[in-house]
Amino acid sequence: MKFLKSIILGVLITLIASSQLFAQGGKVSDNLTVHSKILKMDRKYAIYLPADYETSGRSYPVLYLLHGSGDDQSGWVQFGEVKHITDKAIQEGKATAMIIVMPDGNTGQRGYFNSPKGDWNYEDFFFQEFMPFIEKTYRIRAEKRYRAISGLSMGGGGTFMYALHHPELFSSACPLSASTGPISLEEASSRWEKQYPGISKDDLTKHYNQHSALELVKNMPDDQKKAVRWYIDCGDDDFLYEGNSLVHIAMKKKEIPHEFRIREGAHNWTYWRESLPTVLEFISQAFHQY
Repeated sequence: MKFLKSIILGVLITLIASSQLFAQGGKVSDNLTVHSKILKMDRKYAIYLPADYETSGRSYPVLYLLHGSGDDQSGWVQFGEVKHITDKAIQEGKATAMIIVMPDGNTGQRGYFNSPKGDWNYEDFFFQEFMPFIEKTYRIRAEKRYRAISGLSMGGGGTFMYALHHPELFSSACPLSASTGPISLEEASSRWEKQYPGISKDDLTKHYNQHSALELVKNMPDDQKKAVRWYIDCGDDDFLYEGNSLVHIAMKKKEIPHEFRIREGAHNWTYWRESLPTVLEFISQAFHQY
């Protein structure tokens, strides 16, 4: 009888400790730095660590969550309420415990890509320095299956390009209200000739082919069609609806499996806060082995 009481007491203590842990939720830091030799500067990032990170000793899947134009690494923390939304999704069993990494793409130059002139190689920094640093510093499961990417607006464009450029690295990609890149080479010429004075036609065409989601989808090899799980989400009043809709149509024609959602809403944080729980649930399906 005493033995049974001891077992019951031990279970109760464990349950109480667990409930207190998850009530407290995860931990967010939004002013961390990593040095980049490629960009010749320190780069900031924010990170969400799940509630049991400090006590479990286990390794976790990771979501790279990219901010939009005008924000920095703190955008998803301050405006996106990433801690509250992720804590809730994990506590309700809709998402698995994960690490969320939010890099700064707004310092030095704005954006997540390499410059066609070769004088600002942010994408090289992300894959050659930032991701290896993060996955060495934190207890992250570094296989493709346990890695996902998402982002809004400019970060949605980064999500498209990173997953299309490196389908071997991400199990899921979730662009939200994404800037999909120029819809045509003519549009690219009009935009980039002003942005990159003196750019040659050959370099412009090459940059377009590598930074237009439409072109990358149209030219996707057949053996990569199912390499990444796609969830694409854009509001019906969003000024970027055309590019997202055209990418959806191109994926349908190419028979690339994907989820495409048009919901009521515009290009704002109200929309993206409502998107995040679905993103967390979608990527967790791959983390859980759907």
